[in-house]
Amino acid sequence: MKRKPSTSGVLQLIAAATAALLLAQAAWACPKYKVLHAFGKGNDGGGLWNSVTFDKRGNLYGATSGGGAYGYGIVFKLTRHTDGKWTETILHSFKNGDPDGSEPNGGLLQDALGSWYGTTSRDGPYHVGTAFQLAHEPDGWTVNVIYPFGEQSNDGEFPTAGLVMDKSGDLYGTAPYGGSTAFELKLGPDGWHETVLHRFGIRKGDGAAPFAGLIVDRLGNLYGTTEAGGIGCAGEGCGTVYEIEHAATGWHEKVLHYFDNNGRDGVTPGWGALIMDAKGRLYGTTAGGGCCGGVVFKLTPSPDGCWKETILHQFKGGAGGFEAGAGVVTDKAGNLYGTTIYGGTCCGVVYKLAPGSNGKWTYTVLHTFNGYDGAQPDANLILDHKGNLYGTTATGGANGAGVVFELTP
Repeated sequence: MKRKPSTSGVLQLIAAATAALLLAQAAWACPKYKVLHAFGKGNDGGGLWNSVTFDKRGNLYGATSGGGAYGYGIVFKLTRHTDGKWTETILHSFKNGDPDGSEPNGGLLQDALGSWYGTTSRDGPYHVGTAFQLAHEPDGWTVNVIYPFGEQSNDGEFPTAGLVMDKSGDLYGTAPYGGSTAFELKLGPDGWHETVLHRFGIRKGDGAAPFAGLIVDRLGNLYGTTEAGGIGCAGEGCGTVYEIEHAATGWHEKVLHYFDNNGRDGVTPGWGALIMDAKGRLYGTTAGGGCCGGVVFKLTPSPDGCWKETILHQFKGGAGGFEAGAGVVTDKAGNLYGTTIYGGTCCGVVYKLAPGSNGKWTYTVLHTFNGYDGAQPDANLILDHKGNLYGTTATGGANGAGVVFELTP
């Protein structure tokens, strides 16, 4: 006959089982970081200053500003396999002096037919960049220039951000030089045509240097940031958040927020795009300002047309990271996720901001880059349907030329 365990023995078993369960939960809850591809080996690309994008099958597409067969960037595809591994395919290598353009710094956008759209910051027919389409032809992928910047006077030069598309299939973007513009690309019977929607810096107090890309709301209005212009910062301006409204009388730009170097507000918004939630509130980051090294901010619209800024987090450097060049993304629960270029141990962090019932936000570092696993994450993250995060680093990795990574929070 088996002996009945003593009460103390049962308590010990429960304690041991509870400890094991807690350890298992802690291990499960710990963010899992994985490098999907390290750039820089052979004719591979290098230098990712932009995000990656999913296609309908769960593969990732992106562009590098350098590397490739000619040293001036590539468009790549990362294919997901059932065993969890990813393989890279180079779809196009850009050349110096090529009419297609070179050095694509912005991300990619896919249309309903499977073609990809992006920008290059150099070369093209007028040597100031292009907007391009990458189409899948029967014999492979083909790059078509849909607009060469410099074709019109002050139409924008050296675009650094990707494009966005509205419900009609029209494309929108920014160019920080050569007129400093926000523009529209529309497909007509005889091809694509550019219209300048706004030239920055013409009127007093307007923004300048729109390095970040645009977002579009359900009404077709556009929102973005400028790195400079506005007020403060020794007369050069600390940057702005702006809206370009699509009205019956045309397109009209207005500044929603002027950043100010007052010791609390951020200055110099990064190159990452804003996001808008279901209530029309805008979220973004700045690379500088705040108490020490940039902020995460929210702008809330009011019925009188004004926008109120709330600082959600001030970066303080050190282990928490600083200089948030990228913007943020949000999950279904309203948590925000982003990256910093510096801080952590050396090379930046991935962070989470969780909203609380008292209006305060809790900041958590999910991953600290060590250089070998990537460095300088300077692009907006993206989320899949399971809540996993995907991003890029501009440098670091096994070959020193950046990585694409996955992080399970």
